Amino acid sequence: MNTDERRLIAESLKGRTEAFGELVLRYQDRLYHAALRIADTPEDAYDVVQDAFLNAYQSLASFKGDAEFFTWLYRIAFNAAISQKRKKKATASLDAGRNGKPIAEPADDSHGIVPGETMEQGEEEAKLHAAIRKLSTEHRAVLVMKDIDGLKYEEIAEATGVPIGTVRSRLHRARIDLRNLLEADEAADDRSWDSADAVHT
Repeated sequence: MNTDERRLIAESLKGRTEAFGELVLRYQDRLYHAALRIADTPEDAYDVVQDAFLNAYQSLASFKGDAEFFTWLYRIAFNAAISQKRKKKATASLDAGRNGKPIAEPADDSHGIVPGETMEQGEEEAKLHAAIRKLSTEHRAVLVMKDIDGLKYEEIAEATGVPIGTVRSRLHRARIDLRNLLEADEAADDRSWDSADAVHT
């Protein structure tokens, strides 16, 4: 941590909410984009970030400064995302029990094409993000942190609260699962094109 960050944390612990507000402004966008890759929807990611900052403020005294502040925040957000998924699953199970029918997953329309990219690039990016969202939360988190955010194994272990060996194992499994999902998606596209050609001929 830099000196300014330590100062803001120290002032926050003294009750200066404006100091913590500065920390929120400094990290909210970065944390939101990280949460967006773990949560199911932008709305869920927003809720995760809100919960994470609230929990961080309430437990700030437990932050010892032996890790990056953002890594500590990421761990809180990760736990908030896991908790959110459990609650949603429990709610879905209760609703399904009342109606006698399983609740369908809502369509994920959060993948837009980034301005400046070609249509093809946008479609490929959408497919990648859709495949990542099909991974389990634990596997998705380590994959995003390592391969997208570029965190070190030690930082990922700190953020997720698991040993480095477990991080490596989850990352290996996540990469295999992601590759299989992308290959299956590509095969489905090929079959779709073949069917379309058959109709036209």
